[in-house]
Amino acid sequence: YLPWNWSLAFLEGLSGQGRGYVATPLGDEADLRAAASIHAESFAHAWDEDEFTSLLSQAGTFGFVARRPGHPLPDGLVLARLTVDEAEILTVAVSRHARNRGIGRLLMDRVLEHLHAERALALFLEVDETNQPALALYRKLRFEEVGRRPAYYPGPDGQRTSALVLKRSLRG
Repeated sequence: YLPWNWSLAFLEGLSGQGRGYVATPLGDEADLRAAASIHAESFAHAWDEDEFTSLLSQAGTFGFVARRPGHPLPDGLVLARLTVDEAEILTVAVSRHARNRGIGRLLMDRVLEHLHAERALALFLEVDETNQPALALYRKLRFEEVGRRPAYYPGPDGQRTSALVLKRSLRG
């Protein structure tokens, strides 16, 4: 049994996005090193391998990496945390050379599958208001804006941009 609001997004994801990639649990040392590298090319304030290790050691935290079968290094990652019946995306990133291939969608679908199995009620995340590719993905996944953190992210030009707080209801 899959609730309608979850299964529709899953079926939309079967359009070939992420084809040729598999998402597996994040955890071994090589994945953690790769996750830190992908994070560094994606964010100005990147997390290192120790930060990923520390986060994954916390109760309720889980993650996935996306890779092509037979390739040792992943091209994308997602890290999330589940507390009771609510979850949050801590980070999601895709290597520059692998963007626009549906990897972000594949990773988010794996998180949604995991949260369905855990019977979570909602998923939250924060995203820079200027990150149009991420916002487009989250709209397709039916996230809704529930808040805003003004001047949250520092930009490379010294300007600050807002973080949008988005929520996806998983039941009902």
